[in-house]
Amino acid sequence: MSSDEHPARTAGLASQAAVRARDKDAWLALFAPDGIVEDPIGPSGFDPEGKGHRGPEAISAFWDKAIAGTDSIEFLFGDSFACGAEVAFTGTIRSTIGGHRIDAEGVFTYKVDDAGKILALRAFWEVDRAMATATPIG
Repeated sequence: MSSDEHPARTAGLASQAAVRARDKDAWLALFAPDGIVEDPIGPSGFDPEGKGHRGPEAISAFWDKAIAGTDSIEFLFGDSFACGAEVAFTGTIRSTIGGHRIDAEGVFTYKVDDAGKILALRAFWEVDRAMATATPIG
């Protein structure tokens, strides 16, 4: 993964660190007031209408629904590509929940504003493919 400093890469790495640390307040502070989370993009159990989670209250509710219930989340990214005000990370997000490990392989993008706040976190991964990886832990 490139080590070049880039505002979107910096924000993406900070987002990942806050999730790993289970620090909701730090994670929420990374977003612009009109930021949006689409994880995954389109309709899902987290977002039945597929419109994304826009603004602080909706993004906080996303955390409660998608992140808080996990035991841990790891970001197993092989590389990242920064262009303009955006970065795309490629690889796998590994979650443990209820005694199972689930791997969501995909492309995960972050777009930032001029202040380096996240305008958009978008995750390209397929729910069915991720659920097919569910494996009991030890």
